Amino acid sequence: MPHARAFASRIRRPLPCAVPVTRLLVLADAHIGPATHSTEQSLLAFLDAVPDLGDGLLIVGDLFDFWFSYRRAIPRHAFRVAAGLSAVSRRLPVFLVGGNHDRWGTPFWAEEVGIRYAPRSLDVDVAGRKVRAIHGDGLAERGGKVGLVHRLVGHPATSFLFGLLHPDLGLPLVDRIGPRLGDGRNDAAAMAASASRQATWAHEHLRTRPDVDVLVMAHSHVPVVQQHEVRRVYLNPGAWLDGGRYGLIDSAFAELHRFTPAAPPRPIEGAPR
Repeated sequence: MPHARAFASRIRRPLPCAVPVTRLLVLADAHIGPATHSTEQSLLAFLDAVPDLGDGLLIVGDLFDFWFSYRRAIPRHAFRVAAGLSAVSRRLPVFLVGGNHDRWGTPFWAEEVGIRYAPRSLDVDVAGRKVRAIHGDGLAERGGKVGLVHRLVGHPATSFLFGLLHPDLGLPLVDRIGPRLGDGRNDAAAMAASASRQATWAHEHLRTRPDVDVLVMAHSHVPVVQQHEVRRVYLNPGAWLDGGRYGLIDSAFAELHRFTPAAPPRPIEGAPR
C-alpha cells in the first residue's frame, strides 16, 4: 500500500489512537484567541489534569477562534494550547474535529502533534460504544447570512486564497472581520432556538444510524445530555469558554462537568446520565 506508507513517512509523531479508551473527556468551543487569556489559562490547567480525569480526549471544534494550518508558521495565539495538546497526546489518544472557526487543520495536527484529526466528522470507540463527533455548523441552521458564511468559509478556494496571504496580513484581517460574521452566539433566544434545532437533528441521526451509540455535537454552546434509547445518547458539552464546561463518556454513562483548577471535578447537578 504505497499511499499508506507515504502517509506514515510524513508522520513525525506516532498516533496513539490504537490505545483503548474507556473514559473519554469531551470539550468544544473554547474559541481561544488573542483576547481570551483567562479561558486559555483554565484550558491549559485542564490539559495538565486530563491524564488524571480520563484516558482519551475529544475536542469537537472551535478550539480556536481562528486557526489556519500554514506550511511553516503557527498562529501565535494558538502556540501554548497546541504545545499542551502535544504533551497530552504523548500520554493518551487525542481526537480533534474541525469547527467553523478552525477547520483548516490538515495536516498539522497529525504530523506535528500526534492527534487524530478530521475536518467534519470522527468516530471513536469508547469501551465498545461507537461515539460520533460532529461540530454541528451548517446542519440544523436556517439559511440567510449564516448559511452563506458557512458555505463561503468552507469552500476549498477560500482556504487556498487565504493561504497565499502572509500570516502578518491574514491573521489581522481575520481579527477585523471575524466579529461581523457572528451567528447569534450572544443572543439567548437565538442560542436556544439553535440548540433545539440541533437536538432534533441529533435524534433523527441516531434514529437512522443505529450503529452510533453516542452522538456528540457542539456549536450551539448549550450543554445537553439527552437519552435516545437505552445506552444511546446525544451529548453537547457546552462551551469551554462558559466556565470550563466539558463532558465525560464511559462504558455506560454520558455526563456534564465543569472544570475548576482549585477543586476536584464533579457532574453538574441535575444532568441526566
